[in-house]
Amino acid sequence: MENYFKFYGIPESFLPDEKLIKQKYYELSRQHHPDFHANESSEKQSEILALATLNTNAFRTLSNPDARMQYILAQHGLLEEGKNNELPGDFLMEMMELNEQLMELEFDFDPAILQQVGQQAAGTTAALEADILPTLQQYPLLEGFTRDAALQQVKTYYLKKKYLLRIQESLSKFASRS
Repeated sequence: MENYFKFYGIPESFLPDEKLIKQKYYELSRQHHPDFHANESSEKQSEILALATLNTNAFRTLSNPDARMQYILAQHGLLEEGKNNELPGDFLMEMMELNEQLMELEFDFDPAILQQVGQQAAGTTAALEADILPTLQQYPLLEGFTRDAALQQVKTYYLKKKYLLRIQESLSKFASRS
């Protein structure tokens, strides 16, 4: 898999300079636009088209925080299918309680419980984001073991956030019914 950070000539970071990403995208878009290479050989045109596609994919990934996080974790082999993607037991217990409350809403809808579950999920999400922020900020400066440990923390955060997104989707379905 092509390394988008190297392609853009920027350091790997969970919190990169958004303006720089956009600047690199536009710069490379002009440089690799197929229309500017219409008189080139078909081989060169294919190469330019591949670079233009790479640029678009890099921009889409690096300009979206969730896609960027998933990409970095995948680059480091941390999101491989069936590879220790387990979550801490205390988090799973908390999510099980929220899911049980959601299932109860299926049978006996109560707007107060819906609001309570929504607030609890939002609070858990906010706490997760506050906890991971220092790690995300320090990541570019880390090396070796500390960088590996940071990647593991980010992976756990990413998996928890994915879980919470599913709960948010369920909450949205209930909210649209009421």
